[in-house]
Amino acid sequence: MVGPGLDFNSNRGIPRPLMTSVTGIADESGQAGFAQIMEHLPLTTLRRCVARYDGEHKVKSFSCLDQYLCMAFAQLTWRESLRDIEACLRAQSTKLYHFGIRGNVARNTLADANATRDWCIYCDFAQSLIGIARRVYAEEPLGVELTDTVYALDSTTIDPCLSVFSCTPVRSTKATVKLHTLLDLRGCIPSFIFISDGKFHDVNILVARLEVCNWSRTSSKRYVIRPTI
Repeated sequence: MVGPGLDFNSNRGIPRPLMTSVTGIADESGQAGFAQIMEHLPLTTLRRCVARYDGEHKVKSFSCLDQYLCMAFAQLTWRESLRDIEACLRAQSTKLYHFGIRGNVARNTLADANATRDWCIYCDFAQSLIGIARRVYAEEPLGVELTDTVYALDSTTIDPCLSVFSCTPVRSTKATVKLHTLLDLRGCIPSFIFISDGKFHDVNILVARLEVCNWSRTSSKRYVIRPTI
């Protein structure tokens, strides 16, 4: 969870103004935009998550913080592959220290960290960030007269390589997974994420996970949900 309110529109890269604001000098202090965003991270919480799952056992140079910062940078600048992340960060090599990245950024190193380190580290850290964001946006107006929490349920279809993800075929030539996300509309904060195969419909998420009092479907396949507690 990084950078609420930023524009993530893709143009086979990222828009020039966004790239400048993230990697360039963004204020009078001389601090890059990315560093300004990342300085709000609760690093003590991240260290606790790393210690809880022994995430840096036998790690010498590329820490869990380095890994997180690399992936956060990739998210903010809309990188499309590990090679793309490596090329972009190496192009900014003189700024990496100021970004907070201390380890050597290499594609194989990042791939190995993503493959072997416990994902629960970042899951727990994300929950902490979500809790912070909820408090920040607690009084955010919705634009409608509602006292209840309002959620939006949406899904994104991801097309992985069929030879690698052979367990998720929707056709003989195509693999698909769905990422179902429940957003708290006060701040667009993700409250629930579920990954399914490509044939799993959003309605099944509602039936399986939520007791719904009142919901309506729009033409864009989004749902407005009033949950009961």
